[in-house]
Amino acid sequence: MLRKIPIQQLRIGMFVHEVCGSWLDHPFWRASFVVRDARQLKQLAVVKEVIIDTSKGLDVDSPSVPMDLMDDVEVPHATPAVEVMDLPEDEAPLAMSVSFQQELVRASRIVEQSRGAMKSMFNDARLGKAVDTEHCLPLVDDITQSVSRNPGAIVSLARLKTSDDYTYMHSVAVCALMVSLAKHLHLNEADTREAGLAGLVHDLGKALMPLEVLNKPGALTPAEFAIMKGHPEAGHRMLVEGNGVGPIPLDVCLHHHEKVNGKGYPHGLQGDEISLFAKMGAVCDVYDAITSNRPYKAGWDPAESIQKMAQWAKDGHFDERIFQAFVKSIGIYPTGSLVKLKSGRLGVVVEQGGKSLLSPMVRVFFSTKANEPIPPQLIDLGDGSTTDQIVSRESPSTWGFKNIDQFWMPQA
Repeated sequence: MLRKIPIQQLRIGMFVHEVCGSWLDHPFWRASFVVRDARQLKQLAVVKEVIIDTSKGLDVDSPSVPMDLMDDVEVPHATPAVEVMDLPEDEAPLAMSVSFQQELVRASRIVEQSRGAMKSMFNDARLGKAVDTEHCLPLVDDITQSVSRNPGAIVSLARLKTSDDYTYMHSVAVCALMVSLAKHLHLNEADTREAGLAGLVHDLGKALMPLEVLNKPGALTPAEFAIMKGHPEAGHRMLVEGNGVGPIPLDVCLHHHEKVNGKGYPHGLQGDEISLFAKMGAVCDVYDAITSNRPYKAGWDPAESIQKMAQWAKDGHFDERIFQAFVKSIGIYPTGSLVKLKSGRLGVVVEQGGKSLLSPMVRVFFSTKANEPIPPQLIDLGDGSTTDQIVSRESPSTWGFKNIDQFWMPQA
């Protein structure tokens, strides 16, 4: 029997069928699970209600629980339980071998090297030269090692790009995002490497697009968009004619614009017709595109972008299981997100916390109560000594903030 209960009624031994509310507001990625320890009870305290299945776990202690606090829930038989990937129960990010600030130094060098390498590759492709992706493998390895040391550093740096180098650096960013996602999906080393290479070459077909369309400082017309929709197939042809390209990069290049609802391109694939790696590419490609500044629009705030993509996933744009894993790889509040704390202070997420996706490290710099800047202060929300917590995502444009990235970049 399914029963909705207030969170105060939940106890160890109950089977949680569903956590009520958006999964972005809590750290549980599984749709259903048995409550096994006090740690899970504490993590669930951020939600108001859960639905338990009394046929798979304990029921409430007292038969006299007021009915206004507990309603039976009838779930249609046509609605299957939501399945999620076999992600770890622990909601903590991957272990990091160095701090975010330490890795930023090395990651910045890799990003600079990547910029030159990708520019050369795109220029060669534009000139009709054969593409040899084996030259990309050392770059993929460097990016992979950076992600292993601290995944947030190079992912955050690669998001910062100018309109002049967007096409090149977008490929670097998607490579880093693909590697990070692959690690959270527990792919083996060879597949992780191929996923990274796929990120580097997924947009190579744009090298053959007319520059006046590719670099247009404004929205594309339907005719121009039809031209741009040819870039996956153009890139795929170039990679087939080149050297050192395996099936995974070829697949991602051709199908990273497919959607699970069948409304993508170029082939209108849907559901399981789309490979795991192409589904990964779709999520990583869109995230970097919407968080990056373009000639015709400013990039969205990272946390705002995650929120919008969550809705798109529900609408069938992405595979929801892959998207959930992606959020875990970069954080519910990715580095660079503007957030408001319970204390009324505004801050920018600097780094993911070591214990929970809900408790990152934040540099506060503005008081909403006084409506004025305050001396910047770094706060670890996962530290037991603080009671402050994030209460909302905020849009920098709403507050008139022009450059909040300065608060997570290396301090002078």
